[in-house]
Amino acid sequence: MPRYKITIEYKGTNYVGWQRQENGFSIQESIEKAIKQLTAQNTGVFGAGRTDSGVHALGQVAHFDLPKNLINDSIRDGLNKYLRPQPIAIIKSEEVPENFHARFSANQRQYSYIIINRRAPLTVDQDLAWVLHKDLDILKMQEAAKFFVGKNDLKAFRSVSCQSKTSVKTIDQASVIKKDNKI
Repeated sequence: MPRYKITIEYKGTNYVGWQRQENGFSIQESIEKAIKQLTAQNTGVFGAGRTDSGVHALGQVAHFDLPKNLINDSIRDGLNKYLRPQPIAIIKSEEVPENFHARFSANQRQYSYIIINRRAPLTVDQDLAWVLHKDLDILKMQEAAKFFVGKNDLKAFRSVSCQSKTSVKTIDQASVIKKDNKI
């Protein structure tokens, strides 16, 4: 059975996060419905990770299986057709070996957090950044970021149902960059 890897970007503002949930609409559910519309097949989509409610993604990876071969461009274009007008886009589709798993084959993740440091409320960046009205000490933030680099036990950040074998993770880089009022 062919396995397909898709690379996705989405604006998660109005979603309960990546994972299908009973309390609202998720990114995973939206993609599964689009696959059903495209192929007339019910299939589960497995993501490399889960984003929380309101979180966005620029390169989320997921995979799913289909009983027949499809052209990668047809998968990308067909899913995007059925996802419109939702703020979800399939950037790329590719057939991968059967042993590929979006979550367990991932070897790196990258996160960006944006702070707008000003008195005025957000307009253009609303839902895309966090506004803080008090002046922040960028030099202290840059100094503190160094403490995240290396192996860290992130047990305090795990959910009760976390399936990872260990809470020890390696952080390769943590940086704080400021341009105008955007951090």
